[in-house]
Amino acid sequence: MTLGTARTTDLNCDLGEGAPHDAELMPLISSANVCCGVHAGSFELMAETVALASRHGVAIGAHPGHPDPAHFGRRELAIEPAACAALVAAQVAVVAAVAGPALRHVKLHGGLYHQVGRDPVLANAVATMLAERWPRLVVYAMAGTALVAAARARGLVVAEEAFIDRGYAADGALVPRAAVGGVVDDPATVAARAVRLVTAGTVQTVDGREITVRADTLCIHGDAPAAVAIARATRTALHDQGIAIRPPA
Repeated sequence: MTLGTARTTDLNCDLGEGAPHDAELMPLISSANVCCGVHAGSFELMAETVALASRHGVAIGAHPGHPDPAHFGRRELAIEPAACAALVAAQVAVVAAVAGPALRHVKLHGGLYHQVGRDPVLANAVATMLAERWPRLVVYAMAGTALVAAARARGLVVAEEAFIDRGYAADGALVPRAAVGGVVDDPATVAARAVRLVTAGTVQTVDGREITVRADTLCIHGDAPAAVAIARATRTALHDQGIAIRPPA
């Protein structure tokens, strides 16, 4: 994909976390980030989600997070680089054991995602581990972050990610969920943001600015109450613009 001229995009979704509508979401997306049973869900649900993705031809990814189910893995917890790499490795290995060669990508979750994206030392540790153990996996990482740079430096394929159902600050960071505009839940608004990201490579911030964001893959949060409506509206809007939905090459 080329920024601003792409006519395809990936629509990814975090699944297997215990939300009630995974089966409705799966046919609407192209990549599933499968919860590893640590920040949410269970190992049984993980296996069911892998099987569901396989039936629908959806790309399967591991979705490791902090072992903090009380906060859905969304808190940032202090962690050393070696422990961070080991935490990710253990969870990827569990999904790999179930999915086998169908495992295609890895995307970190919540607090862990943002910590590794922001901290070059953590990013280097995770990228080094992935390059050694799973060099064929595509790394899904927030556009422009330390993990993007670290993964590419180690020869890994990276899909830079944009969030269509979250608010952006002027510096490109996500606005906290609890803040005004932190969550975007109107399906039509989300769909329009998706089209804009793919066709123009920009997104509107909560203060009304337009900023450039590379978007090889677009995320919908599967635990959102409006997730199914958002996915349907987004898929329709992309299709109407002649944009195909498929996993990153």
